[in-house]
Amino acid sequence: MEISLIPALLLLPLLLRVAALHLLLGVTILTALPGMVLWYYYATHRKKKRTLFFLTLSLYSLFYMYYLFITEILPCGNVSQLQVCTVTTGVILTLVSLIQTKRGPGFVTPFLHVAHSHSQEAEKDSTHLNGCIQSAAATGTQNALTTKLSSCPVCKIMRPPRAGHCRTCGSCVQRLDHHCVWINSCVGQANHRSFLLSLSVFVVTSLYGISLVLSSLCPRQYLMTALLYCPGVYTQSSSALCFTCAWYSSIVTGGLFYMWLVQVVNISLNVTEREAQLALRNKTGQRRLGGLVISTGQFSRGFCQNWAEFFTMADASVSPRSSLTDLV
Repeated sequence: MEISLIPALLLLPLLLRVAALHLLLGVTILTALPGMVLWYYYATHRKKKRTLFFLTLSLYSLFYMYYLFITEILPCGNVSQLQVCTVTTGVILTLVSLIQTKRGPGFVTPFLHVAHSHSQEAEKDSTHLNGCIQSAAATGTQNALTTKLSSCPVCKIMRPPRAGHCRTCGSCVQRLDHHCVWINSCVGQANHRSFLLSLSVFVVTSLYGISLVLSSLCPRQYLMTALLYCPGVYTQSSSALCFTCAWYSSIVTGGLFYMWLVQVVNISLNVTEREAQLALRNKTGQRRLGGLVISTGQFSRGFCQNWAEFFTMADASVSPRSSLTDLV
């Protein structure tokens, strides 16, 4: 077993239970915990080393929060069976979409450029057969930059447009977006949709679960202010633990919501995270809204067309590099 699994499996429940002992302990630990996670992230990011710590932490957090919801909140009688089924369905859908994401981002294989060349020739022949000479002339200039193959200086193989090399995985990925430590895998052309679905389902389920917990622990408080003021919640250890976990879940959900928002903005502009960072590095991109929006203007064809391309793009090859056994 990888040694990085131990802190996630042992320290998380211990720190949450210690944080539930007193309000000041809760504030201190919940403030320091994100800082420790970020420190470990940058430590591993510099070494370009794969680790199961973040995937284990995310999965264990999901299961531990669900376990407390079933064992502590459900017996209170303030949650209906329909609400329990809704939360359970959300957890299951999150796991299913995560498994789908872990099937692989779409690694570039040596024969992929051959298939790409054949597809380009087929499109050209189809254009001439249909007599759409004018349309071909209009689209030829637009797609000139996107149909050019390039050679990876590391892998030494030809790769299709928008593919990138991941130094952490050691492979080129089709339409590489970024390497996500929370799933211990790259996000690319083959799993980008399922990755966005995982984020969406998790955020919605987490927000719904937090609202149910706060409604049960603080029935006389407004839901928007219950996290800040919930009198009597520390009188019992069980309620204090659930309240602390609600705060922990809120912090995690806030971070994932920001990640989801960045993904939605990038998809709307038809730009990947890798392309956005390269554009900033080369000073060819425009930063807007405090860095949330980074526009390169290279591939964007309008809001609707960008989303249509995202939902219809397909993996050009079957990846042999990732399987369900990589989940944990």
